[in-house]
Amino acid sequence: MYSKILVPLDASQMSEKVLPLARFMAAGLKIPVELSRVIDFHIAEASFAPEHGRYLDVVASDMKDEGLNYLKKIAKSFADASAVHCSTQIGDPAEVIVESAKPDTLVLMSTHGRSGAQRWLLGSVADKVLHATTSPLVLVRAKDSEKAAAGESIPTTILVPLDGPGLSELVLPHVTALARKLNLEVVVIRAPFVPISAYAASEYEASFQEVATARIDECRKYLEEKVEQLQAGGVSKVSYVLLNGDAAAEIIEMARTTPDNLVAMSTHGSSGIGRWLLGSVTDRVVRYSGDPVLVIRAARTD
Repeated sequence: MYSKILVPLDASQMSEKVLPLARFMAAGLKIPVELSRVIDFHIAEASFAPEHGRYLDVVASDMKDEGLNYLKKIAKSFADASAVHCSTQIGDPAEVIVESAKPDTLVLMSTHGRSGAQRWLLGSVADKVLHATTSPLVLVRAKDSEKAAAGESIPTTILVPLDGPGLSELVLPHVTALARKLNLEVVVIRAPFVPISAYAASEYEASFQEVATARIDECRKYLEEKVEQLQAGGVSKVSYVLLNGDAAAEIIEMARTTPDNLVAMSTHGSSGIGRWLLGSVTDRVVRYSGDPVLVIRAARTD
């Protein structure tokens, strides 16, 4: 499914938070790894007066050499260092990352990083890549919660939020491949949507209960079908959880209270009442779950 793993780094400890997961995935998937250092030359240009412009080529070359030496040291930490390629480029980090990643490239990057005056934050490089790439993208947030106290963890479970038939299911082939090759358990989850208007007045309470029960039964049947589908695809450990409440809040709570997860979801889906868009459910899960999040971007239909 994937031709290689692309790991952008900016030489900071924060950006290197992605490396344990990158090493784990590279070993399990048995595919090449490209470590990439993208140098934003605007930083170097800002350090020189205009009359010193002739030295910029020398500075750029030195920065690329320094970046390459840094990446080569990182490459030695992989089990199969011979399968790790190192590259340095000059340019806008987000643009270079997006252009370098093909549709079958699995991109792994930290949501934090610092490189001189640059910070890789949601809202900056990682955020731009998240919104622009068509490649599978795993974002690893530099954790600031108690879950990080014991160090960086390797996932044992894939949490798969679904909002019903449609685009949210585009993540399932990726989940199947990763679960099989990395020996991960899969838990598919869904939070039923019941319109508040259905119980706005007490005289409609009985009607609301009927609607809510039917909706929950429908969601349970859907999740059971997805479990069977994943099992048929070769996933040996798979179950489902039916959540209750706001989808993003429930997904985040489950991710934060259970250990060693990889959350996998599409950037938007359709359930007849709304869409999962960047800026909504997916965006909130990426920002607040505390776990690595695999994001599969679906093509827009409008």
